[in-house]
Formats: sequence, C-alpha cells, structure tokens
Amino acid sequence: MAKQLQLLILNASVAERETIKLTLNKLNVFTFIEANDSQEALKILKSQPVDIIITGLEVGKIDGWRFSRMIRSGLLKTPKNTPILLTPPIYCERIAETTARSYGIDAVLPFERQDMLPQVLANVLSTHLEKSSRLNLLLLETNNSKANNINEQLKLSFAVTHTTSTKAALATYLQQKFAIVLIDATQSQSDPAGALISEILQHNPKQAIVTIIDNNDADYAEQLLLSGVTDFIRAPYDQSLLSKVCDHAARREDFMVSYAEFAQKVEQLSQSQSRYKELFSAHQRILLHLNTVVLEFDQQGNIRFINPAWENLTGYGIKSSLSKSLTDFCLPECQPKLQDTIQSILHGGELQQQVEIQLSHKNGNAIWVECRMQLIKNSRNSATITATIDNIHERKQAELQLRHLALHDTLTELHNRYYFDQQLQRICQAKYTNGDIEHALIYIDLDHFKIINDSKGHQQGDIVLKEVAQLFTANISDEHLICRIGGDEFAVILKNTNLLDAHLVAESICMAIEKHQFHSEGQEYSISCSIGLTQITAQNNDPNECLKQADIALYVAKSLGRNLVHCYSKEDTHHNSLQAGLEWGHSIRQALQHDAIELHYQPIWDFKRGHVAYFETLLRLKLDNELIYPNQFIPALELLNDTYLMDQCVIRNAIKSVADFPELNQVAINLSAQSFLDERLLPHIESSLQEYNVEPTRIIFEITESASINNLVATRAMIERLNGLGCHFSIDDFGTGFSTFNYLKQLPAQHVKIDGSFVRDMLNDPIDLALVKAINDISRSLDKRSVAEYVENKEIFLALKEIGVDYGQGYFIARPMPVEKISSELERISNNKLFS
Repeated sequence: MAKQLQLLILNASVAERETIKLTLNKLNVFTFIEANDSQEALKILKSQPVDIIITGLEVGKIDGWRFSRMIRSGLLKTPKNTPILLTPPIYCERIAETTARSYGIDAVLPFERQDMLPQVLANVLSTHLEKSSRLNLLLLETNNSKANNINEQLKLSFAVTHTTSTKAALATYLQQKFAIVLIDATQSQSDPAGALISEILQHNPKQAIVTIIDNNDADYAEQLLLSGVTDFIRAPYDQSLLSKVCDHAARREDFMVSYAEFAQKVEQLSQSQSRYKELFSAHQRILLHLNTVVLEFDQQGNIRFINPAWENLTGYGIKSSLSKSLTDFCLPECQPKLQDTIQSILHGGELQQQVEIQLSHKNGNAIWVECRMQLIKNSRNSATITATIDNIHERKQAELQLRHLALHDTLTELHNRYYFDQQLQRICQAKYTNGDIEHALIYIDLDHFKIINDSKGHQQGDIVLKEVAQLFTANISDEHLICRIGGDEFAVILKNTNLLDAHLVAESICMAIEKHQFHSEGQEYSISCSIGLTQITAQNNDPNECLKQADIALYVAKSLGRNLVHCYSKEDTHHNSLQAGLEWGHSIRQALQHDAIELHYQPIWDFKRGHVAYFETLLRLKLDNELIYPNQFIPALELLNDTYLMDQCVIRNAIKSVADFPELNQVAINLSAQSFLDERLLPHIESSLQEYNVEPTRIIFEITESASINNLVATRAMIERLNGLGCHFSIDDFGTGFSTFNYLKQLPAQHVKIDGSFVRDMLNDPIDLALVKAINDISRSLDKRSVAEYVENKEIFLALKEIGVDYGQGYFIARPMPVEKISSELERISNNKLFS
C-alpha cells in the first residue's frame, strides 16, 4: 500500500475543513491534520513536517499570505518547498497570478469550487514575476557602510532613500509615498525599530515593511509577522535574496495588468523621452528574463512579438516564429479551440480569455500550456492581443492521474462506486431511455469471499479480486461499464441490451468464475458468484429504484442456492419484506463492523457452592441511541448469511471485557449454527485470547441443541478442538429437539442447559418436572453439569436446588446488566440471605 501523505488543513471554519476532507477522502491517499488558526498551525509545523498544506485566507492574526511566507522562510520543521494551496472565499485573477507567486503559494482555488480540489492539488509549480519599474524604498540603517551595500544591491529595482534614525525615517515617510520600508532590526542596531513600525502601520495599515533580523528563533519571526511586518530576511543573506524578498513584498499586480498600464503610460510620457526610455528599458528587462512566454498578435492573429522564453519552451527560434499563427505550433486537435478563442477576442467582444492547449515541441513532444489572452487598445482605438503562456505539463499530467484515481478502483483498475453512480444517473435520464431503448443493470456478489479473506489472508483476497476483474473484462465487451462498488461487490451497466441478452451475459459471468481455478500456496480452489439482474427502460428509469431491484434480485439468487442469476420481478415472493429485511440487515452489518454494540452479562448461580459461578454474554446493538435485542436483528443477519460477523464481534469484545474486568471470572458466549462450523472461527478465538492474554478456561462456548444435531460428526470435532484449546462447552436449550440421550453422550460438552420452557412450568406440569429431573440425572451420569434457565421466582429456585441441578439462571437471581454494574450486583446477591 502506498504511503499516506500528511495533509495540513488550516481553516477557521469546521464545516469548510470537513468539506475538504469529504472531497479528498475518496482518493484514499491523505492523512489529515487540522488547525483552527495560523498560530496553531505554526505550532504543529515547528514540531513536524507535512507533505502538503491547504490554508484559508482569514485564518487568524497571521493571514494565509504571511503564513505561507513563514513556511517558505525555512525556519520550521516542514520543508520550505512544501506545496501550499490557498482557498479564498472568492476568486480573483490577481490573487491567483501575482500575490500567490509572491508569497510562494503554489495554487489558488476559491472555496465554492471544491469539486476541482483533486485536480488543482496536482499543480505544485511556482513561478515568480520580476519587477517592471523602479519603486521608492525607504531604508532605516544606522550603519552607513551597510546602507551603501544595500543601496548597491537594490539600485536596479528600487530608488532608495536612506535614513539613520527612527525619527528621521518617520519624518521622511510622512512627506513622501514609499512602495516599501526596509528596516535593519538586527541586535547591533542602537535605535529600536518597534516604535517606527507601529507608527507607520497606524498611518497606513497596508504599508509593505521588510525587516532584517539576525535572530534564529521561529517564535521571534512569528512575532514580527503578528506585529504587522510584511516579510523578513535573516542576516547574513545572499544579495539576490534581499532583492527578491523586497520585490515580493512590494509588488501586487500581475504582468497582464502592468502591460496594459505600460501602454497607457507610453502615451502619457511621450513628451518626456528620458522617462520613456527608462520605463521601456525596465519593461524589456522583464521580457528578457521572464520564464513566462509573452506574445503579441496583430489583427490577423499572427505573432508580431515574442520573448526569449518561447525558445526555451518550444525549441523554435524567435525569428522563425514571427508572422506565424500560434495555431501552427498546436497539436491538430487543439487548433480549433485556440482559433475560436483568438477570434472571440478580436471580433466577438471578449476582453480576456484563458485556454489550455497542447503545443508541439520542436523535438516532437507535446507540451500542455495555459494561454491567457487580453485585448489591448491604444489611443487610436487600434486593437491587438497580448498573451502569456505558462508550462503546465507537470500539473496536467498529475491532474489526469488524480482524475483517474478519483474515478477508478485502485486495486482492480475498474471504475469505482462514485463513477458508477454518475453513469447510472446519466443512463437513466429520459433521453437515454426513450422509446424502445433498453439497458440492463447486473449486481454481482462473490459467494463466501470472506472465507478466502480471513483464512488465506487479505493479500490472497486481493489477488482473487484482481483475477475476477480480469474475468469480467474478458467476458464483457468494452461498450459496457464494469465497476467495483465495494468489497466483493461489482456492478455492470449493459448499454442498449435487452433482458434476454443481459441474462446470457450474466450467465456467462457465472460460468467463467465457476470454471476459473484460483491458486494459493500450491493449492487450487474455485469460487462462485450470485447475480441480480434488472432492466432500465423508459418506464423503469429511477437510479435508486433500479439499484434496489438489482440488490433484491441478488439476494433472491443467494437464497435460492447461490451461483446463479436471478432476474428481478414484481412477483418475487415476499419481495417487500425481503427488501425491508435487506435494508435492516445492512444497518446491522454496519453497526457490527463499527463495534456499535453493548454486551450485557447475566450471572449463573451455583446451587451447591452458593455463589455466582460464571456469566452468560448477551448481545445488544446500539442504533440511534437505542438498544436493539437479538430477536430483532438476528433474522436479518441470517437473511444476509452474515451471522459470523456477529459472533466474531461478540467473541472479540467479550474476551476483551474478561481481560479488563476481573469480576468476570468466566463467561459463556453463544455461537450461531452458521459460524460454528466456519473454519475461520477457531483462528479468531485463538488470536483474541492471545491478543488480550486471557486463559482459555475462562471461556465457555454455547450452541443450541437443534443446531448441533444437524451435523453431529462436525459438531463433535469442533467441540473437541475447543476443548483442546482449553475452552469449555455447553449444549444450550437441551430438550427442545427431543434428541436421544445417546446423542448427548456423543458430544464432549461440560454443561447441558435445560430448556427454559420446561423449567418455567415445572411446578404446574408434572411432565415438565419429570423432564427436568431426567435431564439433570442423565447429565450427572455423563459427568456433565446441568444448567436451568428461566429461574423466575423463589419457588422454582428452591425446587431446582432440591432436585440437585448444578446451576441456575434467571431474573429471580439477576437480570442481564452492563459490565460496569457487575460489582454492585454481586454485592447485592451476596447480601441476600436466601442465596446464602
């Protein structure tokens, strides 16, 4: 199994965090770590690394932007290149294209587009825009030598105004507008900067401030950000890093906007040649060093300007590319989409457009790119198109992989339940079921697959599922949809197929699985499947109803003997009650799988020694805060052939209770007939005893007389195996089957339970009394202990004691109770003079 990725979700809203987790859960690749605010998240990241981070915008005193800068600083345990996804409440291109890059954020997705979350997680690319002109920078540095060095480092990007004291810096700041304030806040400075920062932010809360620090403490850096500082750099630092940090803090506009502003400024500055050249020079430097491809098209849509990044992206030279259409460099299937986009901007009134296309590299490879286009008009109202192209190939490949994971089962490579539900909804729409068009839905369940999983191991179970999936694809044509919808359950939508043809396909699947030989550890074995079939027509096109009909048909097939196909019919015997039973059975199965149970224990009284000898374990389910008793849910489990799940759950939890509560000196556990002869039973008992370190002699297993006589040889063998393990055994409800006492002699059980129907009326019915005495006498002669049920009053209690029955159980002695109440109940019983 692939390693789970640690994903940190930082969002003040619990509901939004749950929505993100629900969206990503189906991928089954993430382990989630949650934080309410940025300070809590930083505390986590100071102590441990994560693989990816999703953060909101308003997440505490340190917002999502500056929280990202803390990660990129390298001060935390998590790597500074950890991918970051921002989920703001609304979408804004300038956030997505500029601010996100400036703060090292890999992708931006508005929260209302959570359906796109799996796709955008693939985009971990980060590009950074350079400066487009010199900006005014106010520098506070008491050391003139340092100030000269800083000015030399920043002069290409910033016009630096230097001050040597906080007083002079504040006076200068109030007289002039600065894009950024740079403050040396290292410990060597004699003039503290805290007051200056406070004064500046009171005057302009949005002022960009960068500090130089020499403290290596993440907490100190965090406090700077909390005070309102935009960013920081640690001394000593690389020269290029200072320029880059100042650039990121000062610039908030994307290139397309700056390009439009540039066109306007050219008109405004036409009379000032020197200022025009300075602006043009700065703009050209951006184009030369920008990783993003920048193009300009003429009114015919041909390239008339392109920057050097084009050659790096496509391999084609600039000169050879001019005067050609961008469509000449596209894959044929992308050309119509790109041409329509260009025409809609030039002639359709669209100002901006974005399109994802594949360019053909000079070496023949295809490259996914994102092309953003914008209409630009000059003072003479002449229209041109500017465009930027970014390489998104890695993101697109990862996006396709994530989309595949979202729609496919990772084990079998078949489509998953999510995709199945979508397609069933689609095919049931009226336009797909008009007139005589028919489809079919078949629902498949592997017979007794749990036995393979539990006896051979989950690894072998996975191999079986893969081979079964291959059998499906080999016997079902590609036009139909095959899905694994959970565990050992599969569904197939047969398109444009009538009921007869669908039945033939289903039968072929049954035969293929039955004939296939599976191999495990040098052994060969075969399995079978049961199939339910229903039609999808114009009259029967509700997805939920079709699925319900196929489910009912499947379980009818199981009840008829398995390894067969059953077609749903309204005349199915008791189909309404069967449907209700199945729904109830599924709820019970889910409760057992999640251990939503409560075990009660009823004391068994030793008449001869005058104390509680042991306890019988009684199961209650907890559904919607209500206790459900066995007579309410066992029939539904039997319908699903799933009583082993119940016994498995009871055995594990009862043995755990024996380990946790010493007052449970010995417990009796009832076993169903279905699971008693299941080969998984004994290994499960052994593993539970070993896991909780419980002596086997403290466990008694019970099975009813009627269940045990169905297969006397197998029953005897199982009892002997349990006895060999050290456990005791009891025959429950003895007498109801009117078995011979010779049968009792053949079973090596230690206890015989006299059926309660005889005990209840023994004082009024001489025949019942005689049966109780006879069973007790025979039990003693066979060296077995007798147990009388339904001891409901004092008279029965005393009569049984006089007869010489070994043990008694009933409401007169004690009712079943949760394990927490056993100690107080034992104390009550010990104080009862009748019992003593």
